Amino acid sequence: MIERCEDLGAMLEVINDAAVAYRGVIPADRWKEPYMPLEELRDEIAAGVAFWGWRGPERLEGVMGLQHVADVALIRHAYTRTAAQSRGIGSALLDTLKRQTDRGLLVGTWKAAGWAIAFYQRRGFTLVSEQEKARLLKRYWNIPERQIEESVVLAS
Repeated sequence: MIERCEDLGAMLEVINDAAVAYRGVIPADRWKEPYMPLEELRDEIAAGVAFWGWRGPERLEGVMGLQHVADVALIRHAYTRTAAQSRGIGSALLDTLKRQTDRGLLVGTWKAAGWAIAFYQRRGFTLVSEQEKARLLKRYWNIPERQIEESVVLAS
């Protein structure tokens, strides 16, 4: 079942479990333990990221955030527990978030995360050019220059 998600502890469990896939893939200077600490999650929510979650019979299995910024909507922090991946949870969450906005959607991810890029491409998103990526990341996200270097942006 998909619902608005405000259980920070459960959300962090999902995010930090799924983010293990990035360890050793993204540059070491971008990796941290835990990948998302509680204070960072609180900051994201305070900045307007609204989270939806997929709750299985026993626990939260996936999360995905939506943030309206200026004239676009950003897909933020999309994670599915490692043990629950490839079950359609990410697709269902993305479909739910698409229905929450009439704005163009953007998603940023690590350029080394080929699986994440392919996920969005299979769902109609396209990679923007390097020049457009830098412009979009600087306009709509609040991330360091080093992360901009290591990221891609996809648009729908």
